[in-house]
Amino acid sequence: MSYSEPPPPPPQYGAPQPPMGGGPQNHPRGTLILILGILSIPCCGLFTGIPAIILGRSTLAEIDANPAAYGNRGMVNAGYICGIIGTVLSVIGIIANILLRM
Repeated sequence: MSYSEPPPPPPQYGAPQPPMGGGPQNHPRGTLILILGILSIPCCGLFTGIPAIILGRSTLAEIDANPAAYGNRGMVNAGYICGIIGTVLSVIGIIANILLRM
């Protein structure tokens, strides 16, 4: 090693950075809607299913208005559908409970 050459660059650590201006981003409410929708099926359908339906409907409208900006339409749609299923099952359970007590 001579004093006239510059030292080598330090090694690179970590994952490589994605290119600037990448693909569509996920909608910020997508994960919340999916969690609420999934929880509405086994747990408390009316308390988590109705918010999943309301938030899912408005988020799907936002994604439809700007489809190039968001890439998680499937996640939002799955949470929305699970919210509907959980709410319907809760209503059926409430009706069956009322009828069995008569």
